[in-house]
Amino acid sequence: MRTAALLPSCLLAACTSGGGTMQSTAERVDSMMAAYDGQVPGAALLVVRDGVPVVRKGYGLADLERGIAVGPDTNFRLASVSKQFTAAAILLLAQDGALSLDDPVRRWLPSLPAAADGITVHHLLSHTSGLVDYEDVMPDAIEGQLHDADVLRLLETQDRLYFAPGSDYRYSNSGYALLALVVGRASGQDFATFLRDRIFRPLGMDNTLAFEDGVSTVPRRAYGYSASGDGWTRTDQSSTSAVLGDGGIYSSIDDLAKWDAALRDDRLLSDASRALAFTAHTATDEANVDGYGYGWRLHGEGADRLLWHSGETIGFRNVILRWPEKGLTVVLLTNRNDPEPYALARRIAAEFQ
Repeated sequence: MRTAALLPSCLLAACTSGGGTMQSTAERVDSMMAAYDGQVPGAALLVVRDGVPVVRKGYGLADLERGIAVGPDTNFRLASVSKQFTAAAILLLAQDGALSLDDPVRRWLPSLPAAADGITVHHLLSHTSGLVDYEDVMPDAIEGQLHDADVLRLLETQDRLYFAPGSDYRYSNSGYALLALVVGRASGQDFATFLRDRIFRPLGMDNTLAFEDGVSTVPRRAYGYSASGDGWTRTDQSSTSAVLGDGGIYSSIDDLAKWDAALRDDRLLSDASRALAFTAHTATDEANVDGYGYGWRLHGEGADRLLWHSGETIGFRNVILRWPEKGLTVVLLTNRNDPEPYALARRIAAEFQ
C-alpha cells in the first residue's frame, strides 16, 4: 500500500519520444524503491525542490505484525540524524547567551575526570574531543537501557582520552550524549522538553519528539526489523536506544520538510549559527572527502556543496541530503537494519538535478 505523492506534473509527467512512452520520473523513483514496497519493512521518501515537496511518499509497512502501512506522517527513529537537532539546541542556547561554544565541558559537567579539562562544547559538537566511546566501556550485560546520564557515569570512570582535544577527529556518540546533558544544565529544562519547546513546537513539528519510554508516546510509530531467514524479526530497541543526544529522536518526512524549510532562513537559527553548523571544523575519517560541522557532514563546494548525515541503529537506516545552492533536499527513512540508504538517496537525487 502506498500513500499519495505530491508530484508536479511538469516534473514527473510521462514524456513521449518518437511515438513511444518513456518511463516517467515517478516510475523511475518507484522502481528504485521497489525493494521497500509490499508486505515488508518499508520506507518514507521526501524530495524537496526550491521549498516545494515534489515527492512525499510511503512504501511498505511500518508495523508488520499489524499490517500498518508507511505514510508521510509515519515516525521513524532517526538515529544519528538526531545529532543535527542536538547541535541546534546548543546553538540556540549560545544565541540566548546561556552558554558559549568555548565553554569547558566541565563547567557544565564537573564530575567528568581531569582528562576532560581541555574539552570544550565546540569539541563535542565537531567530534574532536577525544572522549572514550561509551559503547566500548559498557558492561557486557545491563538491565534495561542506558540513558544520557548513564553515559556520563560511565565516562566519569575513564580518566583518559583517545587524543588531545582539537588535535584529531573521531566520531563520538559520547560527545552528543553529553551535549544533551549540557542542554539540560544550561536551560534548566530536560533535553526532550527543550527540544519540544524551542524547536519542534515553533516549527510545527507536532509529532517529532525525543522518545522516553514510559514518559512519551510515538504517534504513528514505525518499528524496526532485521532480515531473518526468509522473513523479518522485530529488532526495534537495543541497550543504547534510550540515549537521546546521539540518536533518540523520532520524526516523519512531513515534519522533516518543516525542518528543512527552517534551515533555509533565520526563523529558528540565526545566519551566524547556521554558518557554524554548516562549516567544516575538521576533516573526517574520509580525508579530503568530507568535513564535519555541527551535526552535519559537509561534502563538495560551490554549487555542488552537500550537507548530509546518516543514521544507523538496530532496525533503522536513514539519511538526509541537502544541496542548499541547488535548493534540493532528499530524505529517506527506513525501518530495516540493512542496507544503508545513502547510495539510493543519491541516485534518487540525480533524477531532480
